[in-house]
Amino acid sequence: MKRQKNDAADAEAICEAAQRPSMRFVPVKTEAQQAAALVFRARDLLVKQRTQISNAVRGHMTEHGWIAPQGLAHMKKLAALLEDPDAVPESARPVLEIMLDQMAVLSERIAELDREIARRAREDETARRLMTIPGIGPITATAITALAPPPGTFAKGRDFAAWVGLTPRQHSTGGKQRLGAISKMGERTLRRLLIIGSSAVVLQASRRGAPAGSWLEQMMARKPRMLVTVALANKTARIVWAVLTKNEDYRAPVSVAA
Repeated sequence: MKRQKNDAADAEAICEAAQRPSMRFVPVKTEAQQAAALVFRARDLLVKQRTQISNAVRGHMTEHGWIAPQGLAHMKKLAALLEDPDAVPESARPVLEIMLDQMAVLSERIAELDREIARRAREDETARRLMTIPGIGPITATAITALAPPPGTFAKGRDFAAWVGLTPRQHSTGGKQRLGAISKMGERTLRRLLIIGSSAVVLQASRRGAPAGSWLEQMMARKPRMLVTVALANKTARIVWAVLTKNEDYRAPVSVAA
């Protein structure tokens, strides 16, 4: 049944390509690729569940006068309050403890998946090569190898960035073209991971300073941080395509200060 379903999908793709020769089509993922991507889908699900419970605990504690910022680090302070018999009503304490225990279980499972992803990244040559790119760690590198189609599918890096959904929308009016927000029309898992990695790079550069004369330094000097983060994610996606196409480690360009 699985093979028949894949054959039918391949036939449908061929038919679509014949009817629309000007359009670019991404090959159908193999069963091996789908199986490799399962670890990321499962991790995303567990992270979402943990976030939902965290937000619920924060909301319930707020009703009793205890306010904590977002983030798992602050949950320990809320958990410590349950030891105080005057902090929350007795009837609410066991329910909150169940929710906190469930968060702990989810954190353990997420850590297990993180270790599995790190193991796969160490054993995969392509993933190790991708991790030479700033902002790409084991999770993003392994996700790219599992979710992205072969680099030869795209003629250039911009096409790969567009597939991920990191290229700006174009709006034409009065004969003029204007660029808007990113399209978000591609693989959302890779897009999110690339933006998270770029955010870490930009944050580090804002604290320690970007390399003198670099593209990042020039962007940070004249653009808001969030815009720089998305632009860097777009640039990183193009670098990913180049690294995959050339089968070489990333080499940072030499910056020359003005």
